[in-house]
Amino acid sequence: MKNTEAILVTPGTMKIQDAPMPEPKDDEVLLKVEYVGICGSDIHGFESGPFIPPKDPNQKIGLGHECGGTVVGVGSKVKKIKVGDRVNIEPGVPCGKCKFCLSGHYNICPDVDFLATQPNYRGALTNYITHPESLTYKLPDNMDTMEGALVEPAAVGMHAAILGEARLGKSIVILGAGTIGLMVLQACKSLGATDITVVDVMDKRLDLAKELGASRTINGAKEDTVALLRSEELFGDHGVELVFECAGSTFTANQAVQIVARGGKIMMVGTQSKPVPIDFLKINREVTIQTSFRYCNNYPQTIEAIRSGKFNVKDMVTHVYDYKDVQQAFMDAIDPEKKTDMVKGVIKVAE
Repeated sequence: MKNTEAILVTPGTMKIQDAPMPEPKDDEVLLKVEYVGICGSDIHGFESGPFIPPKDPNQKIGLGHECGGTVVGVGSKVKKIKVGDRVNIEPGVPCGKCKFCLSGHYNICPDVDFLATQPNYRGALTNYITHPESLTYKLPDNMDTMEGALVEPAAVGMHAAILGEARLGKSIVILGAGTIGLMVLQACKSLGATDITVVDVMDKRLDLAKELGASRTINGAKEDTVALLRSEELFGDHGVELVFECAGSTFTANQAVQIVARGGKIMMVGTQSKPVPIDFLKINREVTIQTSFRYCNNYPQTIEAIRSGKFNVKDMVTHVYDYKDVQQAFMDAIDPEKKTDMVKGVIKVAE
């Protein structure tokens, strides 16, 4: 078996190069990577470098953390996973010792080793990768490894929906219909919610939101989102009980403040790269603002939601690229015209 890896040489330039074949430790599996999803953080890394730059300027930087494939080797202490199993991986390995890990909040472990970021910057865009068995999940028979790779962003949506307490009878608005916004939509529906409005500026994404079950959609480039949501035809002066900010935009973050109801909740799901000024006078009636970070014990629930048909991740994939075309995949993702047609891109590493 031969291994290669796709490395970020400089911002804007990827290169596939030979790499050592990894050897699984006693508690690890060796995975033949088949599909890797292109995440917004990967696109940012490709264009500008990692969110958290490495301390060593010569650090090798890989991209990709949404991963599915087939097990081709196991360590001596691996018990549940076997060679030939189709699996996906939870890409963050927590320390297991800090107060956050010990209290069950391992997703906010300060020493987590997460793929394609600090401390090791090891990416999933490679032929073979090792991973702990405890964070490797066998896929049901009716799920393929592309769907397996997309469990990761789906779990982000599920975690946010659970923290937001989405449920039947609650009015919900999702600002941003990119991958995460559409995953939040499906997660809310899987938890019983029915009154869900999705806002974006791209018609293609809004059309997909309707297909995936949105009650209504609003194109924020064509309509005054705040005025429409606050109109008597929709939520009036009462406002929206649960708002998910999934665009990572200062503009939409401020819209969330303007539309949330008294006693409501704003879930900050998108990554805000700039400080967000907040008019607290608009939300001083016991509004909760909560951030959501990755996922925490959400993989089994998310896998079951996809297996049972409550979650449709495959129809979100608009672009599939061969591994050899990894440079083109990321160039398309940042191209001002081409990216408008891309909802979710996936890289096919192997059959």
